[in-house]
Amino acid sequence: MFRSLEEVGERLRCTGYIADSIATTTVYLAARLQKPLLLEGPAGSGKTQLAYAVADAADTIVERLQCYEGINEEKAIGKFDEPLQRLCVELKSRSDSIDWECLRTELHSQQFFSAGPLLRALQYEKPCVLLIDELDKVEHAFEAMLLELLSVWRLSIPKLGTIQAKSIPFVVLTSNEERRIGDPLRRRSFYLRVEHPTAEREAEIVALRTPESSREFHARMAGLAKALRGWSLEKPPSVSEILDLAQALRVLGTEQITAEMRDILLPLLAKTEADRRKLHLRDGFASLIFDAQQYSAEALQGNAV
Repeated sequence: MFRSLEEVGERLRCTGYIADSIATTTVYLAARLQKPLLLEGPAGSGKTQLAYAVADAADTIVERLQCYEGINEEKAIGKFDEPLQRLCVELKSRSDSIDWECLRTELHSQQFFSAGPLLRALQYEKPCVLLIDELDKVEHAFEAMLLELLSVWRLSIPKLGTIQAKSIPFVVLTSNEERRIGDPLRRRSFYLRVEHPTAEREAEIVALRTPESSREFHARMAGLAKALRGWSLEKPPSVSEILDLAQALRVLGTEQITAEMRDILLPLLAKTEADRRKLHLRDGFASLIFDAQQYSAEALQGNAV
């Protein structure tokens, strides 16, 4: 997917994803050695976005398996299209000379199988990015189903048979740490801890998305993000939410964030009722803005250095 380590860093940055040297090197090695990449960290820290950035950087597509409680193999791998199978049987049965054994074989072929993201990821001529998102939401039994895929790059499907990969996808597993991912998957993967970015790095991220705004504005956004995440909110802001806020302020025609803007900004900053009540305190919001200004100054100083 990438010819050199330098190419990974350059291409990721071109997509708008600013990765440090550790992340860049790990992505490069995972791609070259065909190892899954396990990303763990708080929600909204950029784990999923890294998978899409790698796909953009490699000029390929993402096959995404969004995990949730109760997901099964049919959703992940796929299933036979039974209505289409019945229709085929009805049409073929009208013939006087029907070979039922050949028909049975035909019905259990890939043309009657509706592929899920795991199977689709193996069938591309050019490697795709396979994103298995929020793996911590499923049970260990579902994890075990992934081991064959991540070990020998094939899937054994009842009645259909064993499907070998045409190309080996770049696999990204993400976890918000609602439960611990099992050791068998960890052994097969490279591991990256993904935290919310530092104020300096977040200012760079905002700058990439709002290049027409001032350095001071980029620092203010980063400072506000750091202040909010330090307030023990139920739903601290993600990087993407800070980018949304930056865009909203541009629409409003201002680069300033003041305590008097509390009521205007609350719908953008507070995503739960408990957080809204906490930020609704005037002295509290003023204190938050004060903290944000201090962090903004640190971000400006750090970027200057």
